[in-house]
Amino acid sequence: MNKAELTEAVLKNLGKETTKKAAGDALEAVIAAIASGIKKDKLVQIIGFGTFKVSQRAARKGRNPKTGETIKIKASKSVRFSPSTALKGKL
Repeated sequence: MNKAELTEAVLKNLGKETTKKAAGDALEAVIAAIASGIKKDKLVQIIGFGTFKVSQRAARKGRNPKTGETIKIKASKSVRFSPSTALKGKL
């Protein structure tokens, strides 16, 4: 499912009185709130859905696939998602 399909699903769930623009705006607001929460608190937990959290990746050595040369990959941050037990049960 892509963003357009997700907007359509939100529109369908909100009912006939909602416009496609309003559904898109609602989706954008949720995405922005999650991104802001992750940046500020390093954790966003939505009960019944899951948890978004910042994780650290350590520096490591890798290989350039084209030349086979060993390269250093610096440490970085990434966002991880852990689904809730309730969400896992619906799969």
